[in-house]
Amino acid sequence: LIAIDSSTCNITDTSYVTINVNNDAATLGLLVTKLSCDNLNYRFDNVSTSPIGKPFKSNSFNLFFGDASKQVIGVGSVQHSYASEGTYNAGLVLTDTNYCNYNDTFKIQLRIASNVKAQFTTPASGCAPYAAIFKNTSLAGQSFMWNFGDGSTFFGADPPPHLYSNIGTYTIKLIVSDTNTCNKIDSTSFTITVSGKPTAAFTYNPQPPQANTAVTFINNAIGGINYKWLFGDGDSLITTNVNAVVSHIYNATNTYRACLIVSNTRGCLDTSCQPVNAITIPLLDVPNAITPNGDGVNDKILVRGYGFTKMDWRIYNRWGVLVFASNDPKIGWDGSYKGSIQAQDVYTYTLNVEFSDGTKFSKKGDITLLR
Repeated sequence: LIAIDSSTCNITDTSYVTINVNNDAATLGLLVTKLSCDNLNYRFDNVSTSPIGKPFKSNSFNLFFGDASKQVIGVGSVQHSYASEGTYNAGLVLTDTNYCNYNDTFKIQLRIASNVKAQFTTPASGCAPYAAIFKNTSLAGQSFMWNFGDGSTFFGADPPPHLYSNIGTYTIKLIVSDTNTCNKIDSTSFTITVSGKPTAAFTYNPQPPQANTAVTFINNAIGGINYKWLFGDGDSLITTNVNAVVSHIYNATNTYRACLIVSNTRGCLDTSCQPVNAITIPLLDVPNAITPNGDGVNDKILVRGYGFTKMDWRIYNRWGVLVFASNDPKIGWDGSYKGSIQAQDVYTYTLNVEFSDGTKFSKKGDITLLR
């Protein structure tokens, strides 16, 4: 490395590093043989090869069996008995520092069993296009042949995710063979169902947007039973009727990403999203009367307006008792206090709001309760 700096006294300086490249790597290998089909005894043969002129020592390797037993130091053959059937990750480690690849590890996965048993897990259903994932839980096994039920096959213990593009039922078959076991071969099958997805679609109006006007969403989905609306401003709504009228008021002028998520009876989903433009001019009003007589007209009083994101609304009776408070413009006063409709009278309120543009506004006024 040469460094140059004309503003220094020595102008230039050089640094050297020596790199040694060796050609004395050992080649690691391990051969595992089952001694009898009716027990779990195995012989491990270290078949590693050393470079010419550098033979292995008696302590060049550590052999591990993948169970709770201790590692064995050595280079020869070792017999080991497993306590129970299962899958074990055995191998050997080159611990001899005389070789440039010391600490290299050779690993081998052993499926230990007296009889080979084919088995795997996978979800019973999916939605097209469905990438099915298969977990091989077989006991023992040297070779594995998968038939995915759609004309496709795979040879190997762990298949990659398999894509089913079309709806239907598919029977997956796994054939496992192992010459070290007593039964030699076993197979298993499992049927999955791949269902179709619904189609999510919607339109909205008004277009172009109108100031302080609710946006109405029209559901054009096909094949759904549940509909989740995401309005893009943090609010959402779930409906079960495709013909339900869905409207939403946005609190700020912006372009929002509204989405409709549709699910069908099989739990399959589809999503449609599109930008929605909204224009909001900050505005609010508080009605001055309430008639809580149960006729469905003016039975509840709410703060009406557009563009405010925070609200603190408090209503008091003539003695200064707080009879109602709300921070949510969707929650109004029904004329009651502690569950009882209050007397006909004039009530006072204080209202503090913050609009989406950051401006704040305070107001005081009266509300007449008529009975």
